Amino acid sequence: MSDPAAGAPRRRFFDQRAGAPTLIGIGSRFEGMLEVQGPMSLGGTIVGNGKVAGLVSIAKEAHWQGNVQARAAVVAGRVSGDLTIETKLEIGKSAVIRGCVRAHVLAIADGAVVDGEIQVTGTQPIIRFEEKRAARTDLGSG
Repeated sequence: MSDPAAGAPRRRFFDQRAGAPTLIGIGSRFEGMLEVQGPMSLGGTIVGNGKVAGLVSIAKEAHWQGNVQARAAVVAGRVSGDLTIETKLEIGKSAVIRGCVRAHVLAIADGAVVDGEIQVTGTQPIIRFEEKRAARTDLGSG
């Protein structure tokens, strides 16, 4: 018996979100400690620390001011604080991170800015890539 997923095209990490994410849309602002039990998409601003049990997607227009812990993450916007990611972290070319970054697997696009210590907890080296498509801003509409 063959695995139906074996022939499926490999998708970019950002596209692998499962389920309906918690959304904080463009122009929205949240202040305080945030805990999310599943995936989350940020298009606005968060001021405060956060813990996301699933994938957190930080859009190009977004800014998270505080420390972020998540299962996985894709960052295209700004983070002013430390990022601690259990599995894979993808940093897009438009990202600006001012803080320490810690992830099991780390992929960084050419043009991304990380101003802080980087720690990879897995055995793979940092993956460098050229981002060939624009950062998503639809925040889960599709």
